[in-house]
Amino acid sequence: MKQLLSILLTIGLFSCKSTQTLPDPLQAGWEGEKVCEVLNETKKQRILKCTFPPGVGHEKHYHKPHFGYTLAGSTFQITDKNGTRTVPVATGVTWSKTELSEHNVLNVGDSTSVYLIIEEK
Repeated sequence: MKQLLSILLTIGLFSCKSTQTLPDPLQAGWEGEKVCEVLNETKKQRILKCTFPPGVGHEKHYHKPHFGYTLAGSTFQITDKNGTRTVPVATGVTWSKTELSEHNVLNVGDSTSVYLIIEEK
């Protein structure tokens, strides 16, 4: 009986989902203001449009696996688990993530940047 209880406890510990404490990209904003809006949402997918004028960022947040497309580029300071770096992002750039990710960003460029984020549910 002790062995069975031990096995069940071990399974329970390793099968529990971790709780996300950060906001998702729609919930996260900048200095109390939203930077993303929902363009379309279905049972399987959500499409966000996120707009960052110069000096505006996105507080620390998480992303589910997603695809992104840059409608209008700029230069960003990005902080994630790898540190902080400055990255020029050109119009038309695409990217995708297959795992959960976390970061915060700040538009340090001189033009407004706009992104589409397509998330699977």
